[in-house]
Amino acid sequence: MKTIAVIGTRGFPGIQGGVEVHSYFLYTHMRDARVRLYRRRAYLTEQSARTFPNIEYIDLPSTRIKGFEAVWHTLLSVLHIALHRPDVVHIHNIGPGMFAPLLRLMGLRVVLTYHSPNYEHDKWNGPARWLLRQCEKISLHFSNRVIFVNKYQMEKCGALDKSVFIPNGIDAVTRSEATTFLEKHGIRQGNYLLAVGRLTPEKGLEYLVEAANRLPQVQQVVIAGASDHDSAYREQLEKLDIGKKVIFTGFTSGEDLRQLYSHARCFVLPSVNEGFPMVMLEAMAYGLSIVCSDIPGTRQVELPEEDYFTVRDVDSLCAAITRRLNGPNEPQHYDLEKYNWDTIAATTRQQLFPN
Repeated sequence: MKTIAVIGTRGFPGIQGGVEVHSYFLYTHMRDARVRLYRRRAYLTEQSARTFPNIEYIDLPSTRIKGFEAVWHTLLSVLHIALHRPDVVHIHNIGPGMFAPLLRLMGLRVVLTYHSPNYEHDKWNGPARWLLRQCEKISLHFSNRVIFVNKYQMEKCGALDKSVFIPNGIDAVTRSEATTFLEKHGIRQGNYLLAVGRLTPEKGLEYLVEAANRLPQVQQVVIAGASDHDSAYREQLEKLDIGKKVIFTGFTSGEDLRQLYSHARCFVLPSVNEGFPMVMLEAMAYGLSIVCSDIPGTRQVELPEEDYFTVRDVDSLCAAITRRLNGPNEPQHYDLEKYNWDTIAATTRQQLFPN
């Protein structure tokens, strides 16, 4: 089997993040290739010990210093790649893509998956955003192929001849009847709004908390996710929660997350910036009603117009939530055929190994 070296992700399983979840499903479905996954030791959990027949873990030192961890870990990974040459290097996102020229100098094939324009995230200051824009230019120029999970971003970048749009995917799910995780956190079955994602400013969770304060019919808001580097954003959300309606469950996965999706009244995605939100596909797979911000990343999935609200507009969000809560409480049915991970893995493999 041919070998893929994977860099730019913190790793999987049991590690929080959209790129990490994407990578988990992609490579575990790509069973006809040998995957060498470079992981960041600082983020490994007990769940990270789980193994897969076609995947080899290379766990290298890393930090949790914002703006430095990806560069340092990717550099170490590239040095290891120089000694253990794969058939192709698969880079996830534009920051680590700054090493594409070095990999090409080694005579290696490089494929970039562009998940999101990181320089649009509020957590970065001016110099960091400038650097990420330079990384974008370098990544796009030096990669042999570029995979976009967001077709709008592909068009924005000029839809290069070497670019292709391949969306995120979702596996079939089954609803959980168990409620042990809900009981542990005092969550009332069927009476809560659910939001899932890292606690970072681009997720726009402050708008959801403010909407909950205004709406007496909202009894509970469950936010499943943890902070990456510091707790400042969570502390901001806690201060905004004057109605004490918000329950933070931290990073949640596996059966615990399955229970949250299975028993929620409505799923809310208030993000101000997204590439292609996998949590949105997860909510659809569980048949949840959805309220989401009107941004290009969420428009890739064709939802009813009333499901969208104006980004950063609490009044618009309140109106959208009210429409959903006043509507029938019954499972929704979505067409998810084109988001099948087996198909996505096969299509991605063609980009990695064109011959």
